[in-house]
Amino acid sequence: MTAVADRTTRLDLCAVLDLTPELGVAALVDGRQVAVFLLADGRVFAVDNVCPFSGAAVMSRGITGSRGEVPTIASPVHKQVFSLEDGRCLDTLDKSPRPGFGPDLATYAVTVDDGRVTIDLSTA
Repeated sequence: MTAVADRTTRLDLCAVLDLTPELGVAALVDGRQVAVFLLADGRVFAVDNVCPFSGAAVMSRGITGSRGEVPTIASPVHKQVFSLEDGRCLDTLDKSPRPGFGPDLATYAVTVDDGRVTIDLSTA
């Protein structure tokens, strides 16, 4: 999917009905690969789609879950676990990020208004 920009950093991404609960989708947003997740409770999150440990654009294919009350996504490559709320890597599995990457994922503010998902790129 490709996002449509308005005159700010907020971009219309898709209809919330286009998302499947607990599964991710990749979107190209202003030249960035973003992974978007609709959770079963209706919350929507967006993080970088590139895994900092493998360098592959695969986070949208990750496994959603939780650590206590924190919603998470596990990378499908090496299984590192990240918070969907703030992108923190919660479990490195004794691996280091690839050169040029930090251990955390960038996160983006997402809102749902009138059934439309919008993303704010300025929050990365």
